[in-house]
Amino acid sequence: MTQVFFYHNAADRIAATAALIGKACRQKKALLVYAPDVNVASLLDRQLWTHPPTGFTPHVSIHSPLAAETPVLIADRLDDIPQNERLLNLSPDVPPGFSRFTSLIEVVGQEEEERRAARERVKFYKERGYEIQYFDLTETP
Repeated sequence: MTQVFFYHNAADRIAATAALIGKACRQKKALLVYAPDVNVASLLDRQLWTHPPTGFTPHVSIHSPLAAETPVLIADRLDDIPQNERLLNLSPDVPPGFSRFTSLIEVVGQEEEERRAARERVKFYKERGYEIQYFDLTETP
């Protein structure tokens, strides 16, 4: 069963997402980021070019010819993508086909609209028997 992780109370959701992606890359873990909103995907792309401050996190769009050899993919859709290890959701909705992934990571900011959508996703996962692990980003140094 898919492991579900909620990182909540992010002061800057995109920066927190980039930090989590950077950590996964340092651990040599591939990651698929579901960002169907083009503005969110663009913000994340720009953030990853400067994170960490002395480097960059290798990433491309799933539409790139380099997608097969890049550890972090940013996707506007999840169909026909062979990756099934880690999915990071930047959509306000439950990602389609999330259950084929080993783990699902959700990053939630402090804005009420984000929090409300996250509560709905939590309810959805719990009703289907998924165990959820929570991490409060305000408690992270």
